Amino acid sequence: MLELQSISKCFPGVRALDDVSLSFQSGQIHALVGENGAGKSTLLKIVTGIYQPDAGRMLFGGAPLRVHNCRDCLDCGIGLVHQEIQVVAEASVAENIMLDKLDAFSRRGRLDWLRLDDQARAAMARVGLDMDPQAPIGGLSAAHKQLVQIARVLSAEARVLLLDEPTSSLTEHEADRLFGILRQLREAGVAIVFVSHKFDEVYQIGDQVSVLRDGRHVGTRELAGLPRTELIEMMIGRQAATVSFGMTAVERTREVLRVEGLYALGRAHEVSFSLYAGEILGLYGLVGAGRTELARLLVGAEQAERGAVYIHGAKAQIGSVADSLYQYRMGYVTENRKEEGLLLDATVRTNLGITIWERIVGRFTRRIDDRAETQAAQALVAALDIRTTGLEQAVANLSGGNQQKVSLGKWLAAGCDILIVDEPTVGVDIQAKAQIHRLLWDLAAKEGKAIILISSDMPEIIRLAGRILVFKDKQIVHEVVGTGDYDAVSREIGRWLN
Repeated sequence: MLELQSISKCFPGVRALDDVSLSFQSGQIHALVGENGAGKSTLLKIVTGIYQPDAGRMLFGGAPLRVHNCRDCLDCGIGLVHQEIQVVAEASVAENIMLDKLDAFSRRGRLDWLRLDDQARAAMARVGLDMDPQAPIGGLSAAHKQLVQIARVLSAEARVLLLDEPTSSLTEHEADRLFGILRQLREAGVAIVFVSHKFDEVYQIGDQVSVLRDGRHVGTRELAGLPRTELIEMMIGRQAATVSFGMTAVERTREVLRVEGLYALGRAHEVSFSLYAGEILGLYGLVGAGRTELARLLVGAEQAERGAVYIHGAKAQIGSVADSLYQYRMGYVTENRKEEGLLLDATVRTNLGITIWERIVGRFTRRIDDRAETQAAQALVAALDIRTTGLEQAVANLSGGNQQKVSLGKWLAAGCDILIVDEPTVGVDIQAKAQIHRLLWDLAAKEGKAIILISSDMPEIIRLAGRILVFKDKQIVHEVVGTGDYDAVSREIGRWLN
């Protein structure tokens, strides 16, 4: 169906793709894996006309394929779900789903809203979105926006479907629903390219896998019978070290954070819990269960209608994210790095240093101490293994995984006592994921930090969290004590989500 021949692409200082040749067949789910910066997203952007290759050509159904923009791509029958959320925030859910098809609902300059809503509802039902199609999309969670993106592409009935980390913000339940849809599309003869860092998903849904490393095609293999250790070695060029984590030494006598009866209409319903020094507390639930909504209430991004928050035993008055950071040393790594977590046009140095400007600004000159900012940024680049051409590189030009590391790094620079981390390893490869897990565990176990971990990755949350609060319908419905026994804990969580 789709063939890439000797594709190469260079950016300033980086050879993103080097003579890559791949074929994707009808009725097949073809996984594409590689570390951050290996060239996966660049390859998809070339297929869809966002980038033009420096060399090579593409064939679609045996005929030469030339696409200059996303419109050409859609007209050819190729659909892309981006890793980064791309929606029109001011428009409705229905308008976003039908964005590329609005002219089909227009007559004499007027839109047939009833027909548009009906079509949008059908697409929403396929991905499990149960809401008013005329609801504005701007206020939805990142997970809901991601489902809208998937619904948009499915509604186009594409012959080739490109999925770049489509489950990054979805729980196992939502991912399983998506996989059911993908299997139906495979049976219908659609060619599916599935990019993911989650090996469980790759083996669950894929037929073949191709590996990119440093912009080169390392090899393509059938997934059936392929050992994971061999796939990992193809991806990183060496054997991966396995790291197991024990339980952190939680100081139950040091209650760092206490939440009592927190309520906000549509966001939190009488939420109460405590967080202790040295603890990693997990929050798990389906999309829209209220985990991210709670985080935003805690850091002052939104305001509660009633309830109280106590930090180190004293009642806190948090009116903004700045209050949260500078008065209470509480940081928030947002799930939506592109829209909320980063200054994309600013440099790596600026993004990593922004949370410490209050500490390093001159008392009289009010100028930022460039040397102190540079030293802090260099230390974080090394600690997080951020792959960048230098501190002055724009964050927008980093891969998605390296952007995520910068988003996390700025809060590590601030030295927060309480760290709320929302989907910390979205779009992050296996090695970087292990690094972030180690960093979070060390912060709790060795430095006594109190961490709230929000994750849709059940193995991640079971591996790291000593306690897990299960959310449903904007409230805590159960507490699970982490034991490290994945099967037992996942079954217990599942009983409360059904």
